Amino acid sequence: MDYVAALVPPVVMAVAFIALIVTIVKSQGGQNKSKEDAAVDAVLGRTDGAHQEPKAHGA
Repeated sequence: MDYVAALVPPVVMAVAFIALIVTIVKSQGGQNKSKEDAAVDAVLGRTDGAHQEPKAHGA
C-alpha cells in the first residue's frame, strides 16, 4: 500500500500539468487572437517608447 501513497502525488501533478497545457493550447488563437495581439502590441509599443533615449538635434 505504500507504493500507492508514493505514486499518487506525481500522478496528480502530471494530470494537473497536462490539464494546464491543454488549457493553454486551447486558449491560443481563435476569435480573440487579433484582440490579444493588438493588446500585446500596444503594451510593447508603450514600453519601447518609454525606454528610448531622446535624440540630439545636431547628431
